[in-house]
Amino acid sequence: MNQALSDLLDLLDLEQIEENIFRGQSRSAVVPRVFGGQVAAQALVAAGRTVPADRHAHSLHAYFLRPGDPGAPIVYTVERIRDGRSFTTRRAVAVQHGRPIFALSASFQLDEGGLDHQAPMPAAPDPATLPTSADRFRDYDHLDPAVVEKFIEAREAIDLRYVEEPPFGKYGEPREPHSQVWFRTNGKLADDPLLHVVLATYVSDMTLLDSVLLAHGRGGWAVGDVVGASLDHAMWFHRPFRADEWLLYDQESPSAHGGRGLGQARIYTQDGSLAISVIQEGVVRVPR
Repeated sequence: MNQALSDLLDLLDLEQIEENIFRGQSRSAVVPRVFGGQVAAQALVAAGRTVPADRHAHSLHAYFLRPGDPGAPIVYTVERIRDGRSFTTRRAVAVQHGRPIFALSASFQLDEGGLDHQAPMPAAPDPATLPTSADRFRDYDHLDPAVVEKFIEAREAIDLRYVEEPPFGKYGEPREPHSQVWFRTNGKLADDPLLHVVLATYVSDMTLLDSVLLAHGRGGWAVGDVVGASLDHAMWFHRPFRADEWLLYDQESPSAHGGRGLGQARIYTQDGSLAISVIQEGVVRVPR
């Protein structure tokens, strides 16, 4: 396990200060606010720690309410909405400076059998044949070196590999609003199922709106030709997976309108199992 992954796991390991109250630390992201994936992952940790270990997260729905302050801790309060025979529901609210910055509802379920089908995995090259995210960034002379180093540092815990040119690498003309990345953690994780769900939640906020940018030939946050932020985020965890093994994040954008863009995606294990579905809407504006 590299040091960046160890630091990320420490960041996600919340301090419990009351029965349903937890405190997490913050750190700066590429932009001067807390990374949305961090807040979502920490909120899921808080919710999951109030749920019996035999019930696993199967969905979450969340809203990003205010930018997070990377210089201040975040307090998570958990409301125990329901404890049923098969399903458990929790609501977690992240608070900074006395105001909510994020709200999450998550549902957990006992393992059980049932009907089974899935959409087939799309074609994608072997991740071992693709350059790392860091290599991609360093290949582009048009990017500000300071921005490049911020992006590389923000992703050191994750081995993330673009299948095709990312928005910041090739822009200026519209492309198909579809992108793929492979990802896994840069090191092995413990066998705790919640930990793997939490790490996938963290990564899911990194690239999902890229497909919106591709549709309009925009380079994105690394180039500075758009400004934006996540608005809401939903995930469904269909089948077991490990975040320390390769996962294919197949992403597309069906719509952008009114200063907002929608991304939707499916995440597959390397052997073709559909593990997760994701939908996110974000603010995507062209600077004036």
